[in-house]
Amino acid sequence: MLGQYLPLLALLAIATLFSAVSLVMSGLLAPSKPTPPKLDAYECGIVPSRDTPARFPVRFFLVAMIFIVFDIEIIFFYPWAVAHRGLGLFGLGSILIFSFAVFESFVYLIGNGALQWGPLKQVAHPDGSVSSKRTTTTTVRRVGLEDRIPGPVGTEEAA
Repeated sequence: MLGQYLPLLALLAIATLFSAVSLVMSGLLAPSKPTPPKLDAYECGIVPSRDTPARFPVRFFLVAMIFIVFDIEIIFFYPWAVAHRGLGLFGLGSILIFSFAVFESFVYLIGNGALQWGPLKQVAHPDGSVSSKRTTTTTVRRVGLEDRIPGPVGTEEAA
């Protein structure tokens, strides 16, 4: 019984031995002369002249999760739609459970703001209307466009 696993164990032992020997030999033979240019972050040969811009405040991962959820839903609905008569009550129950799980994940994503792309905070007047001073130039933060578009973005000097 153990004889059929012997080649697999031998391969595992050889792979472990090879990786251990490679790590030890590279540590012993590799030259180690750290200099300030070698310790800098590699940016394709370009020396960074300024700090990196702030991260975009977009909840893209939630939107991507919605697309994945609906792709999986379509993948499972198509075979069920083709064979739904042959599956009977069991097929109907299983697709209802699956539909509930998909709907629950969709409600979770919407509850976490997956489709809220506007400003995070709405300033409303006592009568319920939104301030007319809030425009896309005053509420949407422009990030990382300094070198891509000529002139400053979102300021009075751009005009």
